[in-house]
Amino acid sequence: MDFKLTEEQLEIKKAVREFCEKEFKPELAAELDEKEEFPMELYKKAASLGFVGLSFPEEYGGQGYGYLEACLVIEEMCRADSSLGLAAMIGTFGSELILRHGTEEQKENYIPKVVRGEYISAAAFTEPARGSDLTKLDTIAVKYGGEWWINGTKTFITNAPIANFIIVLCQTDTKVRPTYRGQTLFVVDKGTPGLEVTKQKRKLGIRCTATGEVSLRDVKVSDWNMVGELNRGFYHSMEFFDRSRVIVAAQAVGTAQGAFEIAFKYAKTREAFGQPIIQFEDIGCRLAEAATKIEAARLLTYKAAWLIDQGQMDPMITSMAKLYAGRVAVETADLSIQVLGGYGYMGDYRVEKYFRDAKITEIYEGTSEIQRLTTLKHLLTKF
Repeated sequence: MDFKLTEEQLEIKKAVREFCEKEFKPELAAELDEKEEFPMELYKKAASLGFVGLSFPEEYGGQGYGYLEACLVIEEMCRADSSLGLAAMIGTFGSELILRHGTEEQKENYIPKVVRGEYISAAAFTEPARGSDLTKLDTIAVKYGGEWWINGTKTFITNAPIANFIIVLCQTDTKVRPTYRGQTLFVVDKGTPGLEVTKQKRKLGIRCTATGEVSLRDVKVSDWNMVGELNRGFYHSMEFFDRSRVIVAAQAVGTAQGAFEIAFKYAKTREAFGQPIIQFEDIGCRLAEAATKIEAARLLTYKAAWLIDQGQMDPMITSMAKLYAGRVAVETADLSIQVLGGYGYMGDYRVEKYFRDAKITEIYEGTSEIQRLTTLKHLLTKF
């Protein structure tokens, strides 16, 4: 694979950078971070320019690009601001489940509205007592006549407080073994009786995104709401995660790059003992090492995205990309605070925000521990 970006891809990066320079105001980012508020107007602007629907098919109002282009966009946005950047692209989360497995009627009903920025989607997998283990669920869907009754609780659900619809993974067969062979996805619209969402606050980072706990009490849906095949929800979800990990990896790369650039610029101008601190070997060489790791994470992420676009998705590579990029983001943000010293610990230089925002990339969409296990599983089949 040739990792040289095309002229069109470079133009996309340029357009995103110009958008961020114009719209990502530091005072807005600080205000929304403090209030833990989603930047709805900013999100709609990003949608109107085609960034939100970049990788969605043109027949549903998208731009028809691939995962690599989507990675370029979120990387560039998170470079500009690690929280606003994510929020500006996160509104489509979960919609790909409908795009890949939904009926044509479901696609026409939801996808164009999401792409236009009119709707925001969410996908609910994680449960309070289960965490990363989705092989058995406490959220149960039971069919009575022509209706499915859903009961259960989901937690740490991205976009839940602001979503127009939520795709929920449920246990539909409680007797089958292993239990994950009896799971099904359902789309539940906002306002459905029995559906309640509570916003979860006081997050460490990515405070511009909305996270919530989803309670389902006798929520009634029909077969129309089923996304994909009956009792195939676990497999649909795992495929979704294999793909979405690449986007998280790109988020991590952008976060690392943004923090690095602040630290590098500071180190070139800040003087101590009569010279710029970048001239001190312990600082300069550590920054050089960070730049090397960021570039390695970027190339691994691009490769994972490119493979998806070629129809050759490799779950091991996507897991490697998320695992490595997430660690690089945390390490780079930590180094950036250290380079700035006391100033890095304060909010004015923003590196403390990059640090808070970086950590989540090692947790959601499958923790780093899960990525190591996934990588190991695939390695054992190859060697």
